[in-house]
Amino acid sequence: MRITRTRSTGTRLLAGVVTAGLLIGLAACGSSNNGGQAASSATSTSPNGVDDGAKLTLWTRAPLEKQAKLLVAAYNAAHKNQVELTVVPNDDYVAKVGAAAGSGGLPDLFAADIVYVPNWVKSGLFQDLTSQIDALKYKDTINKGHLDAGTMDGKEHVLPFVLDLSMLFWNKDLFKEAGLDPEKAPASLKDFAADAKAIQALNKPGTYGTATGLNCGGCLVFTWFPSMWAANKDVMNPAGTQSLLASGTAQSVYETWRDLWKSGAVLPSSKDEAGPTWTAGFTDGKVGLMMYPATLLSSTTGFDAGVAGIPGPDGGASTFVGGDGIGVSKDSTHSPQAWNFLSWLMSEDAQVGVLAKDKDVVSRNDLAENKYTAADPRLVTINKVAGQGRTPVALNFQQAFNAPSSPWLTLVRDSVLGKGNSLKKNNDEITAVLSQ
Repeated sequence: MRITRTRSTGTRLLAGVVTAGLLIGLAACGSSNNGGQAASSATSTSPNGVDDGAKLTLWTRAPLEKQAKLLVAAYNAAHKNQVELTVVPNDDYVAKVGAAAGSGGLPDLFAADIVYVPNWVKSGLFQDLTSQIDALKYKDTINKGHLDAGTMDGKEHVLPFVLDLSMLFWNKDLFKEAGLDPEKAPASLKDFAADAKAIQALNKPGTYGTATGLNCGGCLVFTWFPSMWAANKDVMNPAGTQSLLASGTAQSVYETWRDLWKSGAVLPSSKDEAGPTWTAGFTDGKVGLMMYPATLLSSTTGFDAGVAGIPGPDGGASTFVGGDGIGVSKDSTHSPQAWNFLSWLMSEDAQVGVLAKDKDVVSRNDLAENKYTAADPRLVTINKVAGQGRTPVALNFQQAFNAPSSPWLTLVRDSVLGKGNSLKKNNDEITAVLSQ
């Protein structure tokens, strides 16, 4: 396996800036007619595509580097086709894809943060894979959120690459010290706050009750939207054009975090945390509990960590089913071979033999319990909660929520750190962006 890695920058989940130049580049991509022709050639071959020794190229963003390397190495070891992987810093990825799309230089396969997928499907960057995906005998078991994000006008364009779920993690060692039951997850957001304050009351130097990224819009949608979904409240209308983030449930979430901040139970650096190090405090064993990416489960090695779904204000559980989708680019001339990689990616060999073995989430619910989850029941919890989660879809999701100047970030900072008297105005501004 040959891996190319461009300039390294800090990892930021679900973040990036769509520049004016990128938007022009995407618009210039034109239709996906050529890609459609290439894709149709794959339907006349084996349902698993073609494995004839082709050299394939694949791009992914840095947050999923570990999983991408493992998957590509396993595929290359078992196939004539060979995949060359390029890992791109997260903050550079959107611009790199946009520039390549405008010049006809996209790789054969590329992964995309699931919140970008609808835009890139609309812009014609992915080939139509409907016939191939529909022919998979286990299609109904594949994560629906990712399939839906890549479906437009009834045509399917992507499969899940790597799922990343937001889960509630807690440090069992700190729970014991604080007199809390280390085997009991907070059942509600109210309990979450109480437990965070109990850990803060230990007054251990450098240790805090909880942490988050209060200057990272992507971190906040990833971890706060599930608290609203757990209460059966939507964050947007079905079309993704109207914000519903001024509801009573949403206000309960903001108020809980406002109280936690005022109490001193939140890691102080959370105030300016823009994403690169937002999980570091918990990973280092210095934070009692927090909403945390499931893909980092294997990084919690210095202490015993518990895992549960993210609770709502009064109970329930949900998760943001994030991560990346992957498809065949409009520029690929190796569609049948690229489909061979994608069909293998959905196989038990990849889902269990590579991802589950690495303690990552599988994309097929029929494989949620496997030989690796038997050794770590937390994996069963994560896989089951995936079925209770959601993947929000909106064409303007990036501008409304993830961008550094997003109105969502303004809403959160005003509600938690500010006066908290502009909720309706801020919510209306999110709607204005979503409906553009």
